[in-house]
Amino acid sequence: MKVILLQELKGRGAEGDVIDVARGFAVNYLLPRNVAIEATSGNLKQLEARMHNVRKRDEVRLADASGVASLLEGKSVGIEAKVGEEGRLYGSITSQMIEDAVREQLGVEIDRRKIETHGHIKELGVHVVEIAVYRDVKAQLTVNVVPEGAAPDAFVDAGKPTEVVEVVAEAAAEASEGDTAEDTFEGDQALESEDDIAEALAEDFPQE
Repeated sequence: MKVILLQELKGRGAEGDVIDVARGFAVNYLLPRNVAIEATSGNLKQLEARMHNVRKRDEVRLADASGVASLLEGKSVGIEAKVGEEGRLYGSITSQMIEDAVREQLGVEIDRRKIETHGHIKELGVHVVEIAVYRDVKAQLTVNVVPEGAAPDAFVDAGKPTEVVEVVAEAAAEASEGDTAEDTFEGDQALESEDDIAEALAEDFPQE
């Protein structure tokens, strides 16, 4: 059955596209929800008359999507999580958590349903996710997962290997038992801040 899309249908087409779908899918889903209308001769004539407006609207949406993607591409957000043994999380990092982190830390609104995590995020460390902003416009974002109580920006960034995250997690756990973070690391010079600790870790685990 041929239908005219009234809005984007993921993986099938954009507003104004004429596509073939199963009759049951059209009758039971697309038509009742005003996602599409049947491609009758009358509706096709109306579509032809308003395609200019449809194209202009789509150009605006693509431009807006490109702007959003530029705000997300290459950026990173930190998410704190409860950690069990060997750095495994209690539960996993959800798309809702990523959506909230992007809103709070980057000031950008995204739809959690457009976030592709490439599997469940269940470990500390650096994870790259993909956000489908609109149609073919996508952006890659780094999610830094750190132990609860740690400061994501202080301990982790996209340039440090996962080993750094694990060592910092161990340090945070030891500190919570009574030792300070400075006591955890021995060297020729005392480490007096979280930045010093992060720098020392980066030297021990250089980026490959």
